[in-house]
Amino acid sequence: MSVTPIKPVKRVTVHTLEEMKQRGEKISMLTAYDFSLAKIVDDANIDVILVGDSASNVMAGHETTLPITLDQMIYHASSVIRAVKRALVVVDLPFGSYQGNSKEALNSSIRIMKESGAHAIKLEGGEEVTESVKRIISAGVPVMGHLGLTPQSIYKFGTYAVRAVEKEEADKLLRDAKILEDAGCFALVLEKIPAELATQVAQMLTIPVIGIGAGSGVDGQVLVLHDMLGINKDFSPRFMRRYLNLYEEIKTGVEQYISDVKAKDFPNEGEQY
Repeated sequence: MSVTPIKPVKRVTVHTLEEMKQRGEKISMLTAYDFSLAKIVDDANIDVILVGDSASNVMAGHETTLPITLDQMIYHASSVIRAVKRALVVVDLPFGSYQGNSKEALNSSIRIMKESGAHAIKLEGGEEVTESVKRIISAGVPVMGHLGLTPQSIYKFGTYAVRAVEKEEADKLLRDAKILEDAGCFALVLEKIPAELATQVAQMLTIPVIGIGAGSGVDGQVLVLHDMLGINKDFSPRFMRRYLNLYEEIKTGVEQYISDVKAKDFPNEGEQY
């Protein structure tokens, strides 16, 4: 009896994303920080998984992304990598691991790649991080850029409001986007900027542009997994769509478990040895 061989999983690469942009296929991207959820997301055929420094908020409960360390990012990235067979895994360089020092940026990136097995890194900033971008890429590490609302700079901005509304900041964003592409970034994230401006960037660049709160005219979308699944119920910006309400579902399940234990209903005779 002949056995049909299992079709191998086609790994998504930076080249895959370039091809998707060229043929007009939208890129899907979500965050993940642990093995179990990363496996589900990858099995659903997501294109890109971002091990975001948003782990500082959703996993550790910090108010900002600033406290998370490079060691902690490597831990989360390693957990995700062990689950993933298809998606491209991109890891955020955390605050303090690259700013103002291209040599430190390179060392941080190499640590992430060697110790976690990730496929690429992401960093925030435009012209001011160009030297770091070039140095990291020269070592063979793919870099994804990030412009618009850059959460690691929250104390400089003082607010999570929409960025690049004024002409001066919009013009700088356009310049920075082109600078990052010319420096060798394989893709760019635009966060919380006017949709018209984001569309302009996507049309101007040959590399994929992925938006979060940047409208539909970009090449792909990214959301924080815990937000879109409704595990986190306290964050409701305009751009965020909840696909499930897992907070209430999980809470209901836990309440039922507590009730069954208290009522001596769990375990029953069929659930013991």
